Amino acid sequence: MTESTDLSASVVIVGSGMGGGTLAWGLAQRGIDCLVVERGYALPREPQNWDPRAVFVDRRYKPLEMWSTPDGGSFAPGVHYVVGGNTKVYGSSLPRLRESDFLERRFPSGVSPAWPFTYADLEPYYCDAEDLYRVHGDESDPFAPPRSRAYPYPALAQEPYIDDLLERLRAQGLHPGATSMGVDLREGGSCIRCGTCDGFPCQVWAKSDSEVCALRPAIDTGHVRLVEGVTVRRLESRGDRVIALEADRAGEPIRITGGVFVLSAGAANSAALLLRSASDERPQGLANATGLVGRNYMVHNNTHIAAVAPFRMNDVVFQKTAAVNDFYEDLGDGYAGGTLQLIGKVQGSMMKTHATTVPEFVLDRFADRSVEWLVMSEDIPDPQNRITLDARGGIVVQWRRTNYDRHEKLLATAKSIFRRAGYPAVFEQRFTIDMNSHMCGTAVGGSDRSTSVLDPWCRAHDVPNLFLVDSAFFPSSAAQNPAMTIAAQALRVAAEVNWSAAA
Repeated sequence: MTESTDLSASVVIVGSGMGGGTLAWGLAQRGIDCLVVERGYALPREPQNWDPRAVFVDRRYKPLEMWSTPDGGSFAPGVHYVVGGNTKVYGSSLPRLRESDFLERRFPSGVSPAWPFTYADLEPYYCDAEDLYRVHGDESDPFAPPRSRAYPYPALAQEPYIDDLLERLRAQGLHPGATSMGVDLREGGSCIRCGTCDGFPCQVWAKSDSEVCALRPAIDTGHVRLVEGVTVRRLESRGDRVIALEADRAGEPIRITGGVFVLSAGAANSAALLLRSASDERPQGLANATGLVGRNYMVHNNTHIAAVAPFRMNDVVFQKTAAVNDFYEDLGDGYAGGTLQLIGKVQGSMMKTHATTVPEFVLDRFADRSVEWLVMSEDIPDPQNRITLDARGGIVVQWRRTNYDRHEKLLATAKSIFRRAGYPAVFEQRFTIDMNSHMCGTAVGGSDRSTSVLDPWCRAHDVPNLFLVDSAFFPSSAAQNPAMTIAAQALRVAAEVNWSAAA
């Protein structure tokens, strides 16, 4: 990767994941000089990329960092500090949010607020992001939102075992559709449709991650530079503007200057950086006049389920190809439910992270006869769910489940569906505080500066040359994977902001 001793640029972006990498690409198309700083390094292409034990048990690509809870506990977070961020290991599922996700939605236990723009405002950028990230899909899901352009590539074919399963679901009156997937299965593409995609780094770079699809092409334009191994400690401000980043590189302090600064470090880390940037002038932290920075932390209500048919072998290699959204808007009682999504085929060694006392050969036999799904429902914002800092500046996560009655009902519905489909045993793994891959909401966007941190284009209300372009912006979590919405909003911000004026 390109490095530079000139640590200054018109736009300085902190983080190279879906938000930062996509924004860098969008700004490069406009000829804007960008510097991307990443605390990690490029993830190596090595045999361990596809080794389930190395990835899931040994946690080879996760940091040693620990986050805390208010009661004094600690946990290893589900984050990756590498070039490309979490997209290097994500499952490449790239659905859009639905039209209703941008509107106020009421639940029995609370309210999911409206976004400061509509689905229609973001729709053209969804199309552009799907082109950039080589998304495969089709219109087989009758509950999908409207689109102005077709998918750039056809949906992934279903393997025979999954075809049979989907017919069993259709026999119950359900409408399973193809999953929108970001993998390079174009003609002549690099994807080999292997069994180590969901949760693994891709050794052949066929996963549509931020590094491969956005950041490297942005660097190739000559307008974007990347510096690795830079840990930003705080933002230095003067008056209502950021003037520099205070950071470390190879154990040495460095100072990075620029005209505009963008945080794309992820919902927890971006909020933590703002809080660490407190000063005499801003004792609550930077961009925190409302006291909302770090608040409204959300992660989806998620459960992995393994549906087991004891006398049927599952020979699927690439399993993450279908989803059921029949219950997304209405779980049968007038309130939204969520989505059911096939996940990558689980292997016995991967189950050891949860079933630690079960012999691996037993888990292998179990995995050979199971099909795995993700049950996902919406977490709603609660200001008491939040990111704060401990005395040393470390991240503290205060979180309790919200809207969980909906998740319980969706989970019960899913179990009933799969039992009727011929899976008498259904096992579950509910996500806990450390399984936090869909974090959002810690610097909420809105049109009212008294109730939000950012404006509709991700600019801090009270710091005009500061932007947060990642899931921290989300006013609500919805119940779909967030990556495509992060990418679409990054392209929207790149295209619609007057960057010269912002500097």
